Amino acid sequence: MSSGRVYDGFLPGRYPLDAYGNGGFRFADMSHRGSLLALPSGIKAWPVASMADLTDEALNPIFAEGDALELLLFGTGIDIAALPAAFRTRFREAGIGLDVMQTGAAARTYNILLAENRKVGAALIAVL
Repeated sequence: MSSGRVYDGFLPGRYPLDAYGNGGFRFADMSHRGSLLALPSGIKAWPVASMADLTDEALNPIFAEGDALELLLFGTGIDIAALPAAFRTRFREAGIGLDVMQTGAAARTYNILLAENRKVGAALIAVL
C-alpha cells in the first residue's frame, strides 16, 4: 500500500475499485483517504466530503472528460441524496448520463461497467 494518497492527486489510467469504506478507497495496490473521481483519464482525489461541498468547480473535472465519458455514477455517501436540479441540468446539457446512488452501489456498478469497457466514470463521496 502507498502512503494513503493518490500520487499528486491523480493516477492516470482506468482501475477497478478494490474496496471502499473507513473514509477512503483501495485501487491499483494503493489506498486513498477521502473522496474520489474515477474517470476515463484516471483517478483523482476529490475535495467533496458531503453533498453540501458540491459546487460547479468540483464538477469541472468530470465535464473536462468530453466524449470519453458517457455515464457518471454518483455515489452520495452512506445515504442516497438528490443531486440539485442545476447540476442535473448541467449533465443533461453535456450529454452525460447520470445515475445517483449510495457510494457502495456506485463503486460496485462502476467496476462492472469498467469491465465491460464502457465510457463510465464515478464521483464517489467517501464513507466511514
